[in-house]
Amino acid sequence: MIPFNEIKMGDYVTAAYEGSRRNGEVIEINRDDKQVCVETDVQEFWYEPEDLYPIAISDEEMLKLNFTKEVMNDGVVKYKKGAFRLVIPKENDFSSMEMWYREDRRDNPHALYIHQLQNHYHEMTKVHLTNAVMA
Repeated sequence: MIPFNEIKMGDYVTAAYEGSRRNGEVIEINRDDKQVCVETDVQEFWYEPEDLYPIAISDEEMLKLNFTKEVMNDGVVKYKKGAFRLVIPKENDFSSMEMWYREDRRDNPHALYIHQLQNHYHEMTKVHLTNAVMA
């Protein structure tokens, strides 16, 4: 379950309904009723927060978000999207990371899941992190 206060418009989450789970994007939030509208590949639907689950950060998810991956000589992996950088100590180890955008640098921010990464990215760049290709 994702804490309701962490959910923001545009976040990618996994929504559970009647035993099935689908990834989708938060397209609307009803703060009064504490419900979240998620658009999946099937439809838009309103969910309770307890039916929403985070998507773990992984190499596959970073590439889906159109980051460019660069493996350094020392094994450190750098993911780049525009001027934004995310660095992990070794391949597939997202337990420790650094991220920076211009003068804003965050060492080991609390970002284990895609929606948390999206929220950091938005705070730093003022742009929503989506799977859209940058121009």
